[in-house]
Amino acid sequence: MQYKSQAVAKPYFIAAIGLFLGQILFGLIMGYQYVVGDFLFPAIPFNVARMVHTNLLIVWILFGFMGSAYYLIPEEAETELFSPKLAWLMFWVFLVAGALTIVGYLTVPYATLASMTGNDILATMGREFLEQPLPTKVGIVIVALVFLFNISMTVLKGRKTSISLVLLLGLWGLAIFFLFSFYNPSNLVLDKYFWWWTVHLWVEGVWELILGAMLAFVLIKITGVDREVIEKWLYIIIAMTLITGIIGTGHHYFWIGTPEYWQWFGSVFSALEPIPFFMMTVFAFNMVNRRRREHPNKAATLWALGTGVMSFLGAGVWGFLHTLAPVNFYTHGTQITAAHGHMAFYGAYVMVNLTMISYAMPMLRGRSANSRSSQVMEMWAFWLMTISIVCITLFLTAAGILQIWLQRMGTSPMSFMDAQDQIRIFYWAREFSGLVFLVGLVLYIWSFFFKNSEAQAAE
Repeated sequence: MQYKSQAVAKPYFIAAIGLFLGQILFGLIMGYQYVVGDFLFPAIPFNVARMVHTNLLIVWILFGFMGSAYYLIPEEAETELFSPKLAWLMFWVFLVAGALTIVGYLTVPYATLASMTGNDILATMGREFLEQPLPTKVGIVIVALVFLFNISMTVLKGRKTSISLVLLLGLWGLAIFFLFSFYNPSNLVLDKYFWWWTVHLWVEGVWELILGAMLAFVLIKITGVDREVIEKWLYIIIAMTLITGIIGTGHHYFWIGTPEYWQWFGSVFSALEPIPFFMMTVFAFNMVNRRRREHPNKAATLWALGTGVMSFLGAGVWGFLHTLAPVNFYTHGTQITAAHGHMAFYGAYVMVNLTMISYAMPMLRGRSANSRSSQVMEMWAFWLMTISIVCITLFLTAAGILQIWLQRMGTSPMSFMDAQDQIRIFYWAREFSGLVFLVGLVLYIWSFFFKNSEAQAAE
């Protein structure tokens, strides 16, 4: 059953994809600057391109999560959204705040931006991924609280399901752990210690609950498998996620001045973190194999299966490769970290957002699926993006291994820049793979506008 208020998800999805496109463009700029250092300098220095690239990643994924919640919650609660007007208002507040922040990064020197936006009053800027000016951070908190009020009230007045409650837990956790971005102690060890309470406990904690709930929702819709079966899997997955993810924060504490016991805690629990991702892969394939109906949206099914596989490879396997303290001693801060980050973010959060958009957008346009030709194009997009991110990961892994040998393990260690010169070929290969990824993303966007009249005529 469709609910009128679910329509507010559409602008969130559109904004998410638009910002995703911007993120990839700035990623290509950065990739080219790795090998041609003065490209676009001084207009867009590398540090600014990197800041825009990572901030767009965070913002578009949050837009995707919010749009997914606005689509999912009314259907799970079997009632209209508490306040569609509030959802629309927060959409524009979040979009304008995000756009102004990016414009600020690109047009004003960062130190000047900090002084202009009250960083002297409460110093929160200058930390990786949390570079946002104080007004932007405050705006994010306001948007998050209003959003959570809206969906929480919707759940309270309607049916309560495991999926909606797990999603709420994840979204409330997202908002609560973001508050640590306002805590910026002068002691560097303390700063890094609590910085991870936002960065790690987002991406390896509460975001995984959101991922699990979204994937479970789509699998129920496209497979027809009993809700009870899917919910049992969901509970097991989130239990393992919380057990391993929370204590697994310790793998960031190895070399920042914290006690040595974190090397044991971080290593042991981080080594267990691939388990929930492996369970997610088995879960997705098991549900599709047990399906009671053939859903017409084959593309959404492909994205759902891809989410399980790629999140296990990126977050699980590539995370495990360098998570044990004796290994991490040599690998931290190298291209191995970048390899893991690219595949993990794509496999878990990019793909689950694209899964939800692939499923929900046709429904919001009054049909169960896009036309066959559109879905074929979308599947091409899936394979182009997925294969290119695998190539990016492999090239960065090779670059990282060579970097470790030349810079950290050889008998005559090279300087950082000399080692970078030796691995330039991998950066060129990474840039080419990024261009292929961009082609895939353009095809994904185009698929929603390509010959959809066939689907309308068929229904």
